[in-house]
Amino acid sequence: MSPNLMWFRSDLRVHDNIALAAAAAEGPVVVVFLRSTTQWRQHGHGANKLDFWHRGVLALRDILHGLGIPLLHRDIDSFDAAPDALLALARESGARRLHFNREYPLNERRRDARVVSAFEEAGLTAVGHHDGVAFAPGELRTGKGNFYGIFTPFAKAWHRQITPERLALRNAPGAQTCRSIDSDPAPEPPTLDQAPAAPEDWPAGEDAAADRLARFLRFRARHYAEQRDFPAEPGTSALSPYLALGMISHRQCLQAVLAENGGGLAEGDLGLTTWVSELIWREFYQHVAVGFPEVCRHRAFQSPTEALPWRDDAPGLQAWQEGRTGYPLVDAAMRQLCATGWMHNRLRMVTAMFLAKHLLIDWRKGEAFFMEHLVDGEFAANNGGWQWAASTGTDAVPYFRIFNPTTQSRRFDPDGRFIANWVPELADLPAKDRHAPSPEQRVTRDYPAPIVDHRTARARALEAFKGLTP
Repeated sequence: MSPNLMWFRSDLRVHDNIALAAAAAEGPVVVVFLRSTTQWRQHGHGANKLDFWHRGVLALRDILHGLGIPLLHRDIDSFDAAPDALLALARESGARRLHFNREYPLNERRRDARVVSAFEEAGLTAVGHHDGVAFAPGELRTGKGNFYGIFTPFAKAWHRQITPERLALRNAPGAQTCRSIDSDPAPEPPTLDQAPAAPEDWPAGEDAAADRLARFLRFRARHYAEQRDFPAEPGTSALSPYLALGMISHRQCLQAVLAENGGGLAEGDLGLTTWVSELIWREFYQHVAVGFPEVCRHRAFQSPTEALPWRDDAPGLQAWQEGRTGYPLVDAAMRQLCATGWMHNRLRMVTAMFLAKHLLIDWRKGEAFFMEHLVDGEFAANNGGWQWAASTGTDAVPYFRIFNPTTQSRRFDPDGRFIANWVPELADLPAKDRHAPSPEQRVTRDYPAPIVDHRTARARALEAFKGLTP
């Protein structure tokens, strides 16, 4: 019996993998991973994400080896090379069908369409599956038949139409006892421009993801709603890198919530239902990438904001990137990002709004910097979050809402513990002084004065946005 090919991308798991389960249901399976390092770099992925991706493939390879499923690995320069590479692998293995899980940013959708066409022209079949979302983009629409551009009605429609079938888990494939194809040698690490920041913080693979989910549910999930905004507390799931590369599925997460919450996703424990909402946000942004493809072309979702007079402020951008803005919470967050490849979600909002509103620097420059450093960098979520903070996107925060970083600091890091950890030059100050050190305290600790005054920056941003209002 000829095998089926299964093409892994950002779905690095054998459990609850729709494409892998479909391929295995038809017979023996040969899996393939195409590493497109050059293309991924063009898409902004940096060393932290690429290293995590590589280690995830190695972890997947070990599991597949135990199942007798060979993994073939190929390096290609760009997505354009994917059709020919996959056709060559199909011919080498004798496969007549290819299965893969769909990805939704524009370039990825175009790549997948070319692969399907190439297989059809060769008399073969390529089948795409909707694995990363509960509803395929376009299934949930407004009363006028449009894609949702606002989260709350999208979430209501999601909850209203979700069914047990959409959340059913797929079994991992059984062991293959006979095969004529051997796995390729383990791939060498990708060539990186710099060393990954903190790989020890992010053990790769679905076992690591499952362990994090279990610990989150046991120790933190029921306190998620009240603790998730406090960066000094371990209040979040820390699953975002694993979700971004599919080392765990949204279905596995939601099934775990159902088991913990008496079968409910929208009602029940506030911590659990709040976390469910965050998972739905991830899906919402995938739908936005398909329904509003201009966001995949570096364009604002709110088209009038394309006329915003962004400032060319290289020193301000550099100070923000290096955590030297003079606002301790902003600086602590940026230093956390650069040191670990991750940033607490509340702080992603604070730092993004600081760049876009206080400095009036184009949000796209911040989006690119985050993508370069984030181990969980994923286009749709990163773009959606940045456009929200800049008031250019879906559900955009009203342009007149501008976080005061000092107020945010006092509210969400009241004891200054997070600041003390990441801005150690301020650690010996009394807790109340860490949020806004005096000029004298700054000088003696070599900590900069604020690069912009909050009130002045707020007035400047309001003026810029008001100019867009008819």
